Amino acid sequence: MNEVYDLSKFMQPGAGQVDILQTLFNFAICMVMAFILRKFYINRSYSLSGKLHIGSILPILSAVVFTVIIVVKSSLALSLGLVGALSIVRFRTPIKEPEELVYLFLAIAIGLGYGAGYTLITTLLVSLILIIIYVWLSNTKYANTNEYNLVVNWDNSKVTFEQISSKVSSYVDSMSLVRLEKGSNGNSAVLMVSPNQDTKLDSIVDDLQKLDSKLHISFFEAKTNW
Repeated sequence: MNEVYDLSKFMQPGAGQVDILQTLFNFAICMVMAFILRKFYINRSYSLSGKLHIGSILPILSAVVFTVIIVVKSSLALSLGLVGALSIVRFRTPIKEPEELVYLFLAIAIGLGYGAGYTLITTLLVSLILIIIYVWLSNTKYANTNEYNLVVNWDNSKVTFEQISSKVSSYVDSMSLVRLEKGSNGNSAVLMVSPNQDTKLDSIVDDLQKLDSKLHISFFEAKTNW
């Protein structure tokens, strides 16, 4: 039988259009950059929750995006099929903080760049972004927040919200009302405050409790979504 079938070509349609060595090299660089991104996220971010969980997803996300781009970039039919699939299947993950979304988009960008073959420019741009993160957006004095949500609960009908806000205003640079609730079961107020540089949170608590020793007061950082 003179005709010989090339099994590899049969199993890999469009493989002739892909440089295997270049693809493997790009994939290796993609994984290196993705794991560097993971290390940055875990060690340098100021995210308060889910660092290890989100961090473990970043290299996998980059690898998946890389694979998808490699498969579809040489085939118009597959590209159109991917658009149809994405209209049905949507990637969802519980995002509590905007910083997590930034890192997820950066992981996707890494996979896209290396999958499309833009090795040099992707490496340069991602490196610059990581330098920016290290210098400006990492866990330094620039990233530290001075905004808190102040939650006050009280039952004493003689205590008014105006008295509470007057007490708090003397300790903060800015203050805004997030929520105020009044009812038969008690009253509750949530304020977003930015304390003065020299103000200690204990001072605010002590002054508020002069209105009513039974006041329940709690602080938590404004950037968290509990």
